Amino acid sequence: MFAEIIAIGTELTTGAKLDTNSQWLSQALGQIGIVVRYHQTMADDLAAMVKVFRTAVERSDLVIITGGLGPTQDDLTRQALADLVGVELELNESSLAHLRHLFASRKREMPERNTIQAYFPAGSEPIENARGTAPGIWMKVPRSDRDHHAFVAALPGVPSEMKPMFEHEVRPRLPHSGRVIRHTRINAFGAGESRVEELLGALTARGADPEVGITAHEATITLRIVAEGQTEAECHTKITSVRADVQQRLGSLIFGEEDEELQHVVLRLLQQRGQTLATAEAGNGGLMAHWLTAVNGFESAYLGGVVAPTESAKTTLLGVSPETVGTYGSVSEETAIEMANGCRERFQTDYALALTGRKNDTPEGTVWIAFAGPNRSEAIEHHLIGDPGIATSRAAKTALNLLRTNLVACESPG
Repeated sequence: MFAEIIAIGTELTTGAKLDTNSQWLSQALGQIGIVVRYHQTMADDLAAMVKVFRTAVERSDLVIITGGLGPTQDDLTRQALADLVGVELELNESSLAHLRHLFASRKREMPERNTIQAYFPAGSEPIENARGTAPGIWMKVPRSDRDHHAFVAALPGVPSEMKPMFEHEVRPRLPHSGRVIRHTRINAFGAGESRVEELLGALTARGADPEVGITAHEATITLRIVAEGQTEAECHTKITSVRADVQQRLGSLIFGEEDEELQHVVLRLLQQRGQTLATAEAGNGGLMAHWLTAVNGFESAYLGGVVAPTESAKTTLLGVSPETVGTYGSVSEETAIEMANGCRERFQTDYALALTGRKNDTPEGTVWIAFAGPNRSEAIEHHLIGDPGIATSRAAKTALNLLRTNLVACESPG
């Protein structure tokens, strides 16, 4: 069975809101072996919606539509579905009673306009919405050859309503595909997307089973491994085998799985050792501190940070020597190391990380990143390239990765 997901809403096509429903539904369908082949996002336009719906039911076995089920004039999904199959909208008394009860329970008078939410295309079934006023719609739509049909489910666009409706009302109605799809994500840092693909070789070939896809986000490389099989155990075996191969090929570039970011891994490594970290940052507004303090339980390993965007802040808050700044500049290896050592001393931590900020505050340029630990300090030069926001994020990740690799190296024999 192949599926298609259509997200309705002018607020989506204008960029005012982000479509997260389609992503969630694709993952939920994948868990039960249904492959999603198409995503579409479209504005509230009745004629266009009917055309898109017709194309969808002709090429997909299951079409899930989100949005457009509210009571206002731009909520057109129910009418578009009625026009699709050439029927009228009919009042469902049970749904109307539910609507009235819902408003009464909230001690509110139901506007007459909400009555439209109790109308459904003739021959369709309501999908109960326990959390909101917009029931969903379930229907079978004949294809042009009349020998086959597609299943169509229309759900509200509000995620907190859509998700339980899919789980409790739509999922039980779906034919069992006989296939199981499972996936996992492996996260890596320290090499570009093309270099990672080169290292993985034939693992990323199209049509491989499991399939390995590569995506990049602000220098973090994510490998998505997707396996299909008759059972979950079969998928697990396939994923385990490929994961081991990926680990062998990428080695220390890999830092975590699923939603793990570098800050999660760094804090976990520190906590396992009973060690602590502080940060000193210039030119990024304290991005590392922001990431680290967003991790639950950070307090046991991350003791604090200093944002030092000026030369005076570096000397006053971190003890950087004015002579060092005067001789080598505020963006230099020497300044970065003194920032890290001064930060470590200020917070009395085992480790400290420092970023000097970019030279002349130009969008592209150089920063120095320093690491200070119990036995040594080091600094690396880092070049800022491309979009300033992404470049800033990449620099902060490079700093965290510098600490991660040092911590892992401490565990390695020899």
